[in-house]
Amino acid sequence: MSGLHFEVAGEGPTALLVHGFTGSGGAWGRELIEGLTRDLRVVRVDLPGHGASPKWTSPERYGLEEVVAELVRVLDRVGVRRPLWIGYSLGGRICLGAAALCPERVGALVLEGASPGLADPGERSARVREDETLACMLEGEGIEAFVDHWMNLPLFASQESLGPERLAGERERRLRNSPTALAACLRGLGTGAQPSFWKVLSEVRVPALLLAGEGDAKYCDIAERMANAMPCAERRVIPGCGHATHLESPKAWLADVRSFATRLGM
Repeated sequence: MSGLHFEVAGEGPTALLVHGFTGSGGAWGRELIEGLTRDLRVVRVDLPGHGASPKWTSPERYGLEEVVAELVRVLDRVGVRRPLWIGYSLGGRICLGAAALCPERVGALVLEGASPGLADPGERSARVREDETLACMLEGEGIEAFVDHWMNLPLFASQESLGPERLAGERERRLRNSPTALAACLRGLGTGAQPSFWKVLSEVRVPALLLAGEGDAKYCDIAERMANAMPCAERRVIPGCGHATHLESPKAWLADVRSFATRLGM
């Protein structure tokens, strides 16, 4: 039985929603959930170390295979074999990992601002060092200092358009997390720690929608390269937003995802 916290809403084919680092199942927002549940049964999880899920302090518990296995246990609990996996950023990496590691449990993918990891060993080593610096910051300076640092990264600069009230809400949600658990998550599940899936993308044959924000040049390029390598993938660039398209442009995100699900017969 899975120890992960999850919530279920709606009826119909199942979509599993997997949030990004420092987020939770609530980070998808009411507008997205209401839009998705018109056609789908939506299962929102809190990843390990996040939200109301267990706050493990051992990095080994956050290994990609371990986390994918936890998510599969959630699917077993809700009685679904091959849902649509929808993941943002860290969640997108996990969803892609599920498609590579246990393809029999993945019906289709929506990957938002996601990557297959780092193929170059030098880049991976550098990223491990960067994530260790962030983990030490969490442990040494606490959750508030870290969240302020995280939300001010250039990757999230376009979120200023959300306005101070929305940003304050996002900050408050992140502050509910445990600094020691997030540090362990960075060490066990950071981009440098996870295996690279670039070489196996051609084997991921489920339908896939790859979303990126127009202002997020890095992930637009990654999504294009992934789409070229994956036999059943398509890329969509959402105008006027950055990395977190579901947060910055929820109507466009919903239109693309619901259209994709409809074409799958969901």
